[in-house]
Amino acid sequence: MASCIRLVLLLILLCSPFITDAVNRDNFKRCDQSSFCRRCRGMESGKSPYQLLPDKLVQNESMIIVDLFNKDTGITYVVQLITLKENTFRLHINEKDPLHPKYENEYALHDQPQTVEMDFVESTAETITVTKGENKAILYINPFKVELYSQGILTISANARGLMRFEHLRTKPVKPEDGNAEMVRTNNTTYLSDGADNDPGAWEENFKEHHDAKPYGPEAIAMDFSFPGSEHAYGIPEHADSLALQSTKSTDPYRLYNLDVFEYETNERMSLYGAIPLLYAHGKERSSAVFWHNTAETWIDILSSADNNVVESIVNFVSRSIKKSQVDAHFMSESGVIDVFFMLGPKPLDVFRQYTVLTGTAPLPQMFTLGYHQSRWNYNDQDDVATIAESFDTHDIPLEAIWLDIEYTDSKKYFTWDARKFPNPLDMIHNLTAKGRKLVVIIDPHIKRDNNYFLHNDATSLGYYIKTRDGKDYEGWCWPGASSYLDFFDPKVVDYYTGLYSLDKFHGTTNDVYIWNDMNEPSVFNGPEITAPKDLIHHGGWEHRDVHNINGHMYIRATYDALFRRSGGSLRPFILTRSFFAGSQRYAAMWTGDNMADWNHLRVSYPMCLSVAISGMSFCGADVGGFFKNPDSELFIRWYQAATWLPFFRQHSHIETKRREPWTFNDETTQIVREALRLRYSYLPLWYTLFREHEINGYPVIRPLWTHYPTESETFIIDDELLLGDSILVRPVFQSSATEVAVYFPGEGKVTWYDIDTMQAYEKGGYVKIPVTIHKIPVFQKSGSVVPRKMRIRRSTVAMRNDPYTLIIIADSNGRASGNLYIDDEVSFEYRHGKYLYLRITLDSNKIVSTLIDKLASYETQSWLERIDIANPPQGIKSAQLESHSMGKVTLETTYNPHNNVLTIRKPAVNMGEEWTIELLQ
Repeated sequence: MASCIRLVLLLILLCSPFITDAVNRDNFKRCDQSSFCRRCRGMESGKSPYQLLPDKLVQNESMIIVDLFNKDTGITYVVQLITLKENTFRLHINEKDPLHPKYENEYALHDQPQTVEMDFVESTAETITVTKGENKAILYINPFKVELYSQGILTISANARGLMRFEHLRTKPVKPEDGNAEMVRTNNTTYLSDGADNDPGAWEENFKEHHDAKPYGPEAIAMDFSFPGSEHAYGIPEHADSLALQSTKSTDPYRLYNLDVFEYETNERMSLYGAIPLLYAHGKERSSAVFWHNTAETWIDILSSADNNVVESIVNFVSRSIKKSQVDAHFMSESGVIDVFFMLGPKPLDVFRQYTVLTGTAPLPQMFTLGYHQSRWNYNDQDDVATIAESFDTHDIPLEAIWLDIEYTDSKKYFTWDARKFPNPLDMIHNLTAKGRKLVVIIDPHIKRDNNYFLHNDATSLGYYIKTRDGKDYEGWCWPGASSYLDFFDPKVVDYYTGLYSLDKFHGTTNDVYIWNDMNEPSVFNGPEITAPKDLIHHGGWEHRDVHNINGHMYIRATYDALFRRSGGSLRPFILTRSFFAGSQRYAAMWTGDNMADWNHLRVSYPMCLSVAISGMSFCGADVGGFFKNPDSELFIRWYQAATWLPFFRQHSHIETKRREPWTFNDETTQIVREALRLRYSYLPLWYTLFREHEINGYPVIRPLWTHYPTESETFIIDDELLLGDSILVRPVFQSSATEVAVYFPGEGKVTWYDIDTMQAYEKGGYVKIPVTIHKIPVFQKSGSVVPRKMRIRRSTVAMRNDPYTLIIIADSNGRASGNLYIDDEVSFEYRHGKYLYLRITLDSNKIVSTLIDKLASYETQSWLERIDIANPPQGIKSAQLESHSMGKVTLETTYNPHNNVLTIRKPAVNMGEEWTIELLQ
C-alpha cells in the first residue's frame, strides 16, 4: 500500500508545475475562463439599472441608510454610507432580503472602524449629500453613483461608468412557462433576469478536470471607480510587475487569488501568493485610495488617460484641448457584499496612514529579525547547521538565524523532528543562542494523513479539518502526500493549534525558535489551479470561494497567537508568511516567494516590495540569489547589495541548487558580500526606528520616491529606486556588467544628496549618470537629515545591543538637520509599557541637541554616543562643548576633513538616555 501511495505521489509531482522551467499558464485561469469575470467585464458602461429610493432614507449621527432598487430585476438592496475618522468614508451595499447571508469579512480590519459625526445631510430630488468637514459624499439617485469630494475637489467617483453589478441570491431557475427568456421563475417567484442565469458557468463550472458545483449559483459583485486628476494607480499586490499599474485595456485584468505559482514570470498580472485589494491613485495635486473589503477571487481592470491612442493624442494637440488625467478601475469579485472604504488623502503619507488606521500596523519586530538570515531547502542535519554557523564566524560575517525547511521533520509531519538527522535539537538551538542567534523552522498547513501522526488523529476525531460539500474531511496532495487542512475559521481549531507550540508539546524547541509559514494559500498540488476547491466548506457554513484570499491570513493569525502564548506574552513573535491579505502586517513578515536566479527577478524585487509596503506590509524581502537556479558571482553580489536595503534579508534556495553561502564563490565575492552585510548592520538603528514609527503612524518603512516628492511627475513611475524613510535614497544595479547607472535625484534641486561613503554632494535634481564598480551601488543621504548608525559590527545584533552610536548629520543650506532614534530592549513588549527612549536629534544655530520626544517613557541603556560626523558643517569650527546633566560641561575634540567637507566630533561619550546639547564653537 505504501509503495502505491508513493507511486501516485510521484505521478502527481511529475504532472505538477513544480518541475517545469517556467509557469505552466494552462494551470491557471484567464478572465474568459471564469464565468463571473466574463459577466462583470462584459457589462456595458452607461447603462446602470440601479436607483436610490430616497423616501426610505434613514440617518443617525455617522451613517445614512437608503434603499437601492435594480430596475432590471426588481431586487432591492440596502446602501449604508458611513463617515469615519481620518478623511475616510465607507460604502456598504447588500441585499435587503437575501435568501441566506452573504459572507462579510471580519478579520482584515484591526478593529471596528471609528466613526465620526456628520456635519449635515442634505436631500434633493436628484442627490443626497453628506458633509463632514472639508469632505463630502454626494449620492446620485438615478442612476446611482457616489462622488467623494475633498477640499472642494472631486477625488473619487463610484459607479460613474455604471459598471456596478450585484448578483442577488437565488435558487436554481426553471424554464419560464411562457418562453420569455427575459423572465426567470425560481422558488415560485418570477423576476426579471440579470443575464447571469443564462451563463453556462453560473451554476456549475469546469476548469480542466476540476468541477465546481456552485450550489448557490451566481453571486458576483462589481463596481467601477474613477480618480479624476490622478495619473497613475498603485497597489493591489501581489504581482511580479511594475509599481505603477499598467493598463489592462488589451490584456487580462490584474487578478487577486492567492496561488502557488511555480517559477513565476516577471512583468505579469497573474495572481501570486498574496492579495491586498487596495488601490491607490496619485497625481500632482493629491493621492487617494479605495480598499475593496472582499476576500473572494477578484479581478481588477485598470485604465487611465494614458490609454489614449496616437490618433486621439494628435487630435487633442491640433484642437489644443487638454484632456484631464484620470485613472479608472473596475473591481470584480466572485461573492460577498460591496464593502468599500474611500480614503481621501490628500497627501501620500496621509492616505498610507488612513489605510493602516483601518487594518492596523505591524508591531515592532525584534531587532534580530532585521539582520541577516541564512536558509536553504534543506540544511542536512544538526552537524550541517553547526558547521554553517561556525563558518559565518570564521569568515567574520554577521548572522541572526539559520532556517530549516521541511526535511527537518519526521516524514514531513510538523511539530516533530527527524530523530536521525536532528537527534538533539535542543543542543543545536543552545549552540546558536550562545552566540546570539536563533533558529527558524517551517510549519506548513498541510497535515499528513498518517494514522501514526498525533495531529492527524486529533483533527480527524475532533472534526477539525476543512470539509467537502458532503461533510467529509477534504483530502488533497502536498509535500507529505495525502494531506488534509485544519479549518482556522473555527475558534476551537485555533485554540487547539496554538497549544501545539507550547514547549511541553513541541519538544525540542525553545522561545528562541521562530516560525516560517509556507504553502498557506493553500497550495494543493492536485487541486484546481494548484489550490483548494472553491466548494469546500468552512466553519460557519461558508464556502472556500468566499474566504480563499484570507486563508493564509487566518493561518498566520493563529501562529502569532501561538508564539505570543508560548512566551507568556513577553516576547514579540516572528513569523514569515508566503500568503497574506489586508491586515496580515499585524502578524507576519512576507517574502516574494519562489523567484529565480536571474536579473529580471532581482529587478522586480523592488517594485514588489514597494507595492506591499504602501499596502501596509513593510516587512518584505525576496530570496537573495533566487530560489531556483544558480546565480553567477556578479548576480550574487548585486543581489546582496540590493537586498541590504529591503526590510527582510534572507538567502534561501531550492534543494537542487548549489550551496551558496556567502563564501562559496571566491574571495572577492565573499569580501563584497561581507561589506554589504556589514553596511546593513551599521544602519540597523535607522531600520529599527522606522519600524517603530511605522507602528505609531502607519508610514511605510521603504517608500516610492513620489511619497515625499508628490508633484514630480518623473517619480511616478520610478521603481528601481527606493527611499528608506525619507533620508536614504537607494539605486541598486540591476543589469549585468554595468559601469554606470542613471540615478534620479528628487527634490528639483532644492535637496542635496550625499554619497554615504564619499560624502560627494549631488545638488542638481533629475537624472544623473553615476559610475559603479562591483564593490558598490549608489546610496545617498539627504541634506537636512540625521541618521543614527552603529559602526562596531559583531556576529549578531544581540552582541551589538549595548554598543555605541554614531550620528551622521548632513546640514541643509540653512545649516539645519533633524532625525529620530528609537531604543528599547529589542525583544519584549515592555516598550508598550513605557520602557523605551524616543529621541529627536537636531542641528540648528551651531547646536546639536538631543531631546526626549516622549518624556514619560524611560529605558536604561548602556549605549553611548561615540562619534558625530557633520557633512556641510558650519564654517570655522575649532571645538565643541557638550553639556548634559550627568557630565556637566565638557570640551570635545573636533577634526575637519577638507576633502569631503566633514566635521567630526569624537567620543562625546554621553549616555544615549540623556538629553544633551553640543555647541559648535568657532
